[in-house]
Amino acid sequence: MAKVIPLFSGSKGNSYYIGSSGKGILIDAGRSCKQIENALSINGIDMRNIEAIFVTHEHSDHCSALRVLASRYETKVFASAGTLEAMEEANRLSDRFQTEVIENEIALSDMLIRRINTSHDARESCCYQITTPDGKRAVIATDMGVMTPNVKSAVCQSDFAVIESNHDVNMLKNGIYPQYLKRRILSDRGHLSNDVCAKELADFVKSGTIHLMLGHLSRENNTPRLAFSTAINALEDSGMKNGVDFRLYVAPEETDGKAVIY
Repeated sequence: MAKVIPLFSGSKGNSYYIGSSGKGILIDAGRSCKQIENALSINGIDMRNIEAIFVTHEHSDHCSALRVLASRYETKVFASAGTLEAMEEANRLSDRFQTEVIENEIALSDMLIRRINTSHDARESCCYQITTPDGKRAVIATDMGVMTPNVKSAVCQSDFAVIESNHDVNMLKNGIYPQYLKRRILSDRGHLSNDVCAKELADFVKSGTIHLMLGHLSRENNTPRLAFSTAINALEDSGMKNGVDFRLYVAPEETDGKAVIY
């Protein structure tokens, strides 16, 4: 069975495990090496069983552990050409592990990993769709100012999706962030709000994507309860019921030892 484990999610760092039959991959490595090792261990996973790390973009909350973690286990790293270039410039890479550009999709350990470009203020950001050996598909799609047609299509073709629900607009506008940062977050190359995320969910459920997880919540401009209630209200307004028509989760800031089996 396919398994997704949110190890870390939010502005402090992001990393997700996806796999089945004891083997898997990481999407991002945005906390320390020790923290990621511990999070995997809590979930009964040995880092030596990680086939590769796929990086979405070069921001530190997505790749801060990469150099140490991938060097320690000689784990191969995949990313877009722009992301690899940006990480090289920031000294995130090392000759102790291999890197490879993922142009479109790649087969690895009986899984198929497909890259989908996203709209974010990074060199060449992307999200990933993973097809596991049992034919199930998952998408990890965060860090995007708008949800492009290609991202929407990938989510609609998946069984499970992590969708960014980063901020509540009112909390952000009235919060302590400087104006330039508020403008960045609210821009088409920033982050998805609770409301924008929620408006998309009913279409995803109708397409068959019934396992939904809200990810990359801002600690300063959001709360898990607010993100969840915004999403639930939108889905219920469309005549759908949680636990019957769909399953809605909120990714914890740090692993709670629970996986989503889909």
